[in-house]
Amino acid sequence: MTSKPPLRRLIDLPGVADLERKAVMKREFAEPEARAEHPEIDACSTALFGLTADEAEAVERPAGWDNIETKPPSAQVFAFEDAGWDVLDDKRRPLRVLGHFSAQLWLAIRGVAGELPFDAKSGEPEAWVSKLEAEAKRFRKR
Repeated sequence: MTSKPPLRRLIDLPGVADLERKAVMKREFAEPEARAEHPEIDACSTALFGLTADEAEAVERPAGWDNIETKPPSAQVFAFEDAGWDVLDDKRRPLRVLGHFSAQLWLAIRGVAGELPFDAKSGEPEAWVSKLEAEAKRFRKR
């Protein structure tokens, strides 16, 4: 039986939770025009994915691209889950700032442009965990 690895949460990436909090407090912060007034959005995007939303819009899409990033956030949620990403908040609603990051995330997931943030978590147990488990079994047998 194979289990799916846990979904990576967009809100857990550095800086995203702070931007989401600002979008909760000020609805205008979630609008695309907010990037011009709030440089921290582009700074966060560049730090995470290596490109801003404007740069992502300028990237030429490969043939057969489905323009998923232009769909409403609620329509993207299941597609992101299939790709291994959770783009919901703690109340299971799409993040308000998803529009600021969806194009970059899709381009990085599909390997077209940008990069995915480093994931320190691994689905495989490390060698020391396996060794510790084996040692515990031997100890219980004594």
